[in-house]
Amino acid sequence: MVYMKTLILSGYGLNCEKETAHCCQKAGGKVDVIHTSLLIHEKIRLSDYQFMVFIGGFLDGDNLGAGRLGANRLKFTYLPEHSTYLQDEFAQFIEAGKLVLGICNGFQVMVKMGILPATTQTIGMQELSLTNNRNGRFEDRWVNLKVNSKSSCVFTRGMESVYLPIRHGEGRIEASEELIRTLTNEQQIPLQYATPEDQATEEFPYNPNGSPLGIAAISNKQGNVLGLMPHPEAFNHYTNHPHWTRLPHIREDGDGMAFFYNAYRYLQS
Repeated sequence: MVYMKTLILSGYGLNCEKETAHCCQKAGGKVDVIHTSLLIHEKIRLSDYQFMVFIGGFLDGDNLGAGRLGANRLKFTYLPEHSTYLQDEFAQFIEAGKLVLGICNGFQVMVKMGILPATTQTIGMQELSLTNNRNGRFEDRWVNLKVNSKSSCVFTRGMESVYLPIRHGEGRIEASEELIRTLTNEQQIPLQYATPEDQATEEFPYNPNGSPLGIAAISNKQGNVLGLMPHPEAFNHYTNHPHWTRLPHIREDGDGMAFFYNAYRYLQS
């Protein structure tokens, strides 16, 4: 097996590195969990990796809004040894066809860096935001997700529906109607919150934050970048399911592992 190098950034309040690393290793990746400061101070290079994961947590205590300080830290860091900004390194990483996954707080960082929704040519322009849940409170529950089979997203290939946990207070997509239409037409919405009948919905509690069209995730047009509010790494084994003792044991893996298997199949191809 060819092990593809995966970078997971940690520190500053992030807290999902262990379960995310477990999923990557189980799916076939060689994983480095690195404190973000080492990337900022050029102790490691992003270009040495094929897959990067922005994990969940409470980066910088959500000061100034979830992901804002973390995004600024990465967006405006200048790398004197290479005479470039870290933001430009991310752009080159993505343009090379490598994979980027942002989960919950990681999705918030990617949006505020301008990595997603990537409907413009230049990374760095924030086109939408992830803001307070419509009910004004933190939500911690499991949700049904409808998968868009027309999406080019690498991570959701072959999926039909997914059941995953969410835990966030700022997960509602806020964007212009024009941008929402563009994301819809370009098939950049790979996952939507859904009813148990697999119908996309804006109705609470099936949609925990009130995002328009039930948007739970956004990808770039090429499909190698995905940001999502639900936590696939938190459903890596069937016993993670809240009703696992009452369900037939069909397979060892939880639904979330499919995202990681898809990632490494893509990289090895």
